[in-house]
Amino acid sequence: MTATFESFKFQPFIGEALKAIQFTEPTPVQEKIIPLVQEGKSVVGQSQTGSGKTHAFLLPLVNGINPQQHHVQVVIATPSRELAYQIYEATKQLVKTAPEQIIVHNYVGGTDKKRQIEQLKRQQPSIVIGTPGRIMDLIKEQALDVHSAQHFVVDEADMTLDMGFLDQVDRIAGSLPSDVQMLVFSATIPEKLRPFLKKYMQNPVVEEIPVTSVISPNVDNWLLSTKGKSKNHLIYQLLTMGEPYLALVFANTKTRVEEIVDYLQKHNLKVAMIHGGMAPRERKRVMRQVHNLDFQFVVATDLAARGIDIEGVSVVINDDIPTDLEFFIHRVGRTGRNQMKGTAVTLYEPDNDVQVSQLEKMGIEFKPKEIKNGEIVDTYHRNRRDHRKQKQSELDPTLKGFVKKTKKKVKPGYKKKIKGAISEKEHQDRKLAKRHEMRQARRAKKKTNR
Repeated sequence: MTATFESFKFQPFIGEALKAIQFTEPTPVQEKIIPLVQEGKSVVGQSQTGSGKTHAFLLPLVNGINPQQHHVQVVIATPSRELAYQIYEATKQLVKTAPEQIIVHNYVGGTDKKRQIEQLKRQQPSIVIGTPGRIMDLIKEQALDVHSAQHFVVDEADMTLDMGFLDQVDRIAGSLPSDVQMLVFSATIPEKLRPFLKKYMQNPVVEEIPVTSVISPNVDNWLLSTKGKSKNHLIYQLLTMGEPYLALVFANTKTRVEEIVDYLQKHNLKVAMIHGGMAPRERKRVMRQVHNLDFQFVVATDLAARGIDIEGVSVVINDDIPTDLEFFIHRVGRTGRNQMKGTAVTLYEPDNDVQVSQLEKMGIEFKPKEIKNGEIVDTYHRNRRDHRKQKQSELDPTLKGFVKKTKKKVKPGYKKKIKGAISEKEHQDRKLAKRHEMRQARRAKKKTNR
């Protein structure tokens, strides 16, 4: 029987918050994780991006906060500032209608540490959200007191490892009580992450939420060749021909992001730009504008792929295939969320063929497309010659001979004869196969009548 949010017996203010954000029923990851968190179990949750993982831990943790205890009860560490802001905003939505104030603070690099220390001297928050470096700095300064926290969340653990923050997360974990409930969420569980999990988690519940496909079925996944074409112009065409509600363009480097933005702005499009080279305050300001729908188009590096949750992304464009193919899934996962339809368009050159094949081996299916007369239309599979060779190799030796003959220069009418011969051969084969089936059926009937 499918669970409902009512079945989790949340406090009334959580129910109000869920209605306000239009969450009607739990996702599979929420259905599995929420009861485990409520039971106080430590969990390793593995699920795809866009699965509703953030609320899987936020809902039960916020529901369990005691506002009368004026100390840190929950610590949430994230590898990127953007992800920290996203979780912070989601938490504020949940505590908005709480009968007693639940204090939530966000601590990330690039913000005023001195001011945060002064603030912490006056009052400790119930929920701490932030990047590992800043959280650890505040603990070392003896400003943030986490010794009595009951819950520790490590979100996007594989990304935390990749970005070199696992040592800081390790030190934060070492500052917490030994019986803290630890919740680790990750798209993948790399081998290098396992010693950390073993060190701090005694017999955790490991929940791997299976998915029917790597990419949400709500996403139309297109592949567009750039051979002989300008990438910038293709991106401009894709952004302007369908009037997307909100479009995200991903590029591999900040230099490439700046090139795309410059081209689109010269063509009179209002474009937001997000990359790691921007000042934190500037990035935060741009993100706020994007959330307020001041921009219809956003161009970003992979920094945004796993750290930003923007409502209503209808189109994702990959200017190039990311070096780390895992990021492809996170990019495309920005659209097709909350049961909404989305489109992902990947631009590729012949040099990208190996990467495309690797993505296909991961279970990602592409629909080949091209732009013709200002419209997006179906086109041939990029390896159609290989497909033809494969079909030819499946022919029997006689037919192979016929096919080889058709390739040679022959007299008029001869090709027609060969085609007829091939057709006749196939017809005879079908007849023989049918006769064989009928004989087999008669023999089987005789056996049953004995």
